[in-house]
Amino acid sequence: MSSPPRPSCFFFERSVGLRGASPGAALRVRQRSGGGTGAVVWDAALVLAAFLARSAAHLPPPPGRRLRLPLHRRAAIELGAGTGLVGLAAAGLGANVTVTDLEEAQDLLKMNIENNQHLITGSIQAKVLKWGEDVTDFLPAPDYILMADCIYYEESLEPLIKTLTDLSGPETQILCCYEERTMGKNPEVERRYFELLQKDFELEKVPLDKHDEEYRSEDIHIFVIRKKGTVSSYRDK
Repeated sequence: MSSPPRPSCFFFERSVGLRGASPGAALRVRQRSGGGTGAVVWDAALVLAAFLARSAAHLPPPPGRRLRLPLHRRAAIELGAGTGLVGLAAAGLGANVTVTDLEEAQDLLKMNIENNQHLITGSIQAKVLKWGEDVTDFLPAPDYILMADCIYYEESLEPLIKTLTDLSGPETQILCCYEERTMGKNPEVERRYFELLQKDFELEKVPLDKHDEEYRSEDIHIFVIRKKGTVSSYRDK
C-alpha cells in the first residue's frame, strides 16, 4: 500500500511582542513554507510594525524629537500584506485596517487575523487588491497606507505607483519600509521606484534613531510619503 502524498508546504509560527502592547501579549503570526515571498515575515515588516507601536504608544519620549503617528480610530490599508503582520500591529493599536494582497495570500491572511482577534482593539479585514487595478472598493482614501518590502520586481513598480496615487487623498500618509539590497537588479529597481514616486509624491526619511531600539537595522529604511502640495500632519517633535 502506497503512503499518502506529502504536503507541499507546512506552517510555522512566529511570536512578535511589540512595545505598548498588553503585558504578555504577542502577535502570533503563521508563516508558510513554499508559499513564495508573501508567506513569511520579512525583517522590514518587523521594523515597520515595531515603529508603529513605538510611535503610537504612550511612552516616555526619547531624547530629542519624537515621532507621533496616531492610529486609534484611523483608517489604514496595507499593500502587499503577505502574513499581515504590519496590519495586525496597526489594528492592535486601534486602527481600522484592511490588509490586501493577491488571491493566493488570502487564506494565510485570514488565518492570522483569526488567531490574533483577541489583541485587536480596532478592526481588521482581508481583501484582494492587485496593484494597478480599480481601487473604488477601498475608497474613501485612508489615513494611512502601509507597505513593507514591496519594492522588488521592476514590472510591479508602475502598477504600485498607480495604486498609491489612486488610493491617496490629501491627508493620506504612506509609511514605506524596505530593506536595501545590493545584489542583482535590486539597486536599479529601488532607484527606479523612487524616481517614479517623486513625480507626484514628497518623501521624508525617518532617522534610524527614531526606529524601535530592538527592531532596527542600518539597511532597513522607513519613509513617510505624501502627495505633493499637501500639508503634512506628520509630527516629529
